[in-house]
Amino acid sequence: MTTTNSTSRMEAIVSLCKRRGFIFPSSEIYGGFSGVYDYGHYGTLLLNNVKSEWWKNMVQTRLDVFGLDSGIFMHPTTWKASGHLDGFDDPQIDCRKCKSRFRADHVLEEFGINADKQSIEWINIELDKLRSEKKLVCANCGSVDLTEAKPFSLIVKSNLGSPTSELSDETAVYLRPETCGGIYLNYKNTIDSLHPKLPFGIAQIGKAFRNEIVAKQFVFRTRELVQMELQYFHHPSQTQEIYDQWHKDRWAFYLEYGIPESKLNWHKHDKLAHYASEAYDIEYNYAMLGGFKEMEGIHARGDWDLTQHSKFSGIDLSYFDEVTKERFVPHIVETSVGDARMALAFLDNAYTEEEVGDPGEDGKRDTRVVLKLDKRLAPVKVAVLPLSKKEELSVPAQAIWKSLSKKFFVEYDDTQSIGKRYRRQDEIGTPYCVTVDFDTLTDNAVTVRDRDTMEQVRIPVDELLSYFTSKLL
Repeated sequence: MTTTNSTSRMEAIVSLCKRRGFIFPSSEIYGGFSGVYDYGHYGTLLLNNVKSEWWKNMVQTRLDVFGLDSGIFMHPTTWKASGHLDGFDDPQIDCRKCKSRFRADHVLEEFGINADKQSIEWINIELDKLRSEKKLVCANCGSVDLTEAKPFSLIVKSNLGSPTSELSDETAVYLRPETCGGIYLNYKNTIDSLHPKLPFGIAQIGKAFRNEIVAKQFVFRTRELVQMELQYFHHPSQTQEIYDQWHKDRWAFYLEYGIPESKLNWHKHDKLAHYASEAYDIEYNYAMLGGFKEMEGIHARGDWDLTQHSKFSGIDLSYFDEVTKERFVPHIVETSVGDARMALAFLDNAYTEEEVGDPGEDGKRDTRVVLKLDKRLAPVKVAVLPLSKKEELSVPAQAIWKSLSKKFFVEYDDTQSIGKRYRRQDEIGTPYCVTVDFDTLTDNAVTVRDRDTMEQVRIPVDELLSYFTSKLL
């Protein structure tokens, strides 16, 4: 049994995330703050695991990728060189009656019109067609009094280093809209300090900020996000081979962590940024969002980024190949994904409602909610549950928790009935529960319950560490 309607599924997952301490609306006691979310205990653990597994896949297990953690603030010219100050915007329309704001390209998409990367002029022509047909109305109040589309800058200004009263285009600095800027600025530092040979990559996990016109769909589209990005530098003759390989590697990553191929899709961009030769998205079929949505982008960016930063900074960012004696500006293949979008895909894929137990007098069976996350992603790996709070069970149970927690994230829970504790651990995705009962005092063994099958086995206490090591690592 599974909640399949996208609206009800969204409500169920959002409720679970709030109830079990995964995700909270930001500043909730003040009524919330649109487009920003806070991650509670289990949400933090989940995101840490997502980022850790991405890092392991992208950096730890590769010889050709190096790590970076660049600053959120960069010299303002960075964003002039990258084009963000002049062209990082979305088309905005407003309802004059209720003051609601909308993304014009999303409005057009609702009518089957693809407005991706189209000009404001083109978008306004399409909007006018809908106006003439009496189809363009405010989704909030139904008014037909909507403005024309205009550019809405997504870059967030700040007054770092200058008084607020003096904030202007000349004094402003910016919260980075994407993390790759820091990678390009540290390309030369990486070359000079680590002396890598092409091809090589630089990977980074970090905060980015987008002044989204409309932030919606839970954590899928937010104004504060964490990006996990890799920029892979190479000779232009290698682009197609490298691009194809990253396609295979990134697709395989999701299969490795439990997402079936039937829920993934490649989307090729018809409209490309002026510097790109090809761009694809890996889409995931978010049941809670009603279909396939972009999760990760893989782009062939050419040499535009390093060329621009070389031009604006006056620093030579070319590469000299000692073997071929050729000097050139490296080309770049990029992979980019938000940790929240990835975690949301894993949550959506893992969320399961299933009937368990024998039918009751009414003929119905109980329903349990369980997150069938890959064990490597599960926030808690093992829960230790003493059958009683009495000292004779709590003391050995805490000793087991202390022993296992040196290697795994282990939770200790002695509140409510054992059945309710099982259900709590199911809802947060804990793969194994260890029940310490009164028989433990005589046989020095415990009952280990499997999350997915609910099967229980008796394991000697002194074998628990090796048992879970074989199951979890």
